Amino acid sequence: MSAPATQSFAKENTSAFASGHSSKLISPQTLMAIKNLEFRARIVVEGFWHGIHRSPYHGFSVEFTEYRQYSPGDDPRYLDWRLFARSDRYYIKKFEDETNLRCYLLVDHSRSMDFGSVGYTKSEYANTLAATLAYFLHQQGDAVGLLTFDEQIRDYLPARNRIGHLRRLMLHLEQATAGTATDLVAPLKRIVEIVRKRSLMVLISDFLAPIEALEKNLTTLTASGHEVMLFQVLDPAELTFQFDRAVMFHDVESGRDLFIDPATARKEYLQRLNTHNEAVRATCQRLGAGCRSFRTDRALELAMFDFLRERHQRGKTGNRFARSRKGA
Repeated sequence: MSAPATQSFAKENTSAFASGHSSKLISPQTLMAIKNLEFRARIVVEGFWHGIHRSPYHGFSVEFTEYRQYSPGDDPRYLDWRLFARSDRYYIKKFEDETNLRCYLLVDHSRSMDFGSVGYTKSEYANTLAATLAYFLHQQGDAVGLLTFDEQIRDYLPARNRIGHLRRLMLHLEQATAGTATDLVAPLKRIVEIVRKRSLMVLISDFLAPIEALEKNLTTLTASGHEVMLFQVLDPAELTFQFDRAVMFHDVESGRDLFIDPATARKEYLQRLNTHNEAVRATCQRLGAGCRSFRTDRALELAMFDFLRERHQRGKTGNRFARSRKGA
């Protein structure tokens, strides 16, 4: 399938998945009311799989999993019975001998992530996204690691798939934001130094920080053979700046108080934000890195779908990401 055709196919199926299951998607507000992070992640992953395998657009899932529907004459030894139990459809497994993936989640815990206008913060949403990806990959036998950062490295866990490792990872994600400024350089330098084997690097941040050094360090990361995906998490209020009266704003990273009239500042703010975000996307495009932007009021099942779609569009082998969950 050509790249344009793949992108069109993925876009159509994303819309189909969203429209076909919009009434069944879990609202982030409901999800964030659940205190246990691992339980949140499990709910999202279970909902995602249910939506994929019960959908009339299940062909998209087949693209990722490298499964195909059973045809008379196929060897029944290769039937996936776990997938049958969930979907009531027969599928033949492929590429069972593929090496499992190593994935590192690099999660921004700086103070700017502590902002939220929808009942929870960007940090809570980003941590839930990271936890969901970790749970998803861990359940299929892939190794997942974690690095949290603000202006310095906070926590680091090597990529593992062992008993108890996922729980440790969740506990680190639940740590409150503690730093001030966002330093995108330090975690990228550090991960290049300590991870020698080719891995998938997933960087989750609002990226509301100077990005002059971002391209240089992303170049080093991709040159080391790693696959890179950036997920930008932004609050709806940051994207619209729909404040209705002049108020005092507090910059959590610089500590300054700024009196701003939204009516006069909105146009320039939105122009600068769009220019900044476009620079992030352009950098990723030049380096062949994936880049997705998520509003914090967006259902995380759709974020999961975007995660897989991004992998698919990058031309990578995506079946290890959507392989049937172990132990289901």
